[in-house]
Amino acid sequence: MESKTFTVPNISCGHCTHTIESEVSELAGVKSVKAEQASKQVTVQWDAPASWSQIQALLQEINYPPEGLIQIN
Repeated sequence: MESKTFTVPNISCGHCTHTIESEVSELAGVKSVKAEQASKQVTVQWDAPASWSQIQALLQEINYPPEGLIQIN
């Protein structure tokens, strides 16, 4: 399983975190998504067929592009 924690500057409210969690969790292979409003950090865990490039593309598409990678496992 792969995991990344990253910052999403566009997070400003609970609706933002809900949107990120619900949209990203629909990708095949995504095991968990946790978005935090206070820190603007998102942690995603996934297995194949999901990929980091797919996750990044989806976040861009829904207007929550990832910025700084904090942790890569």
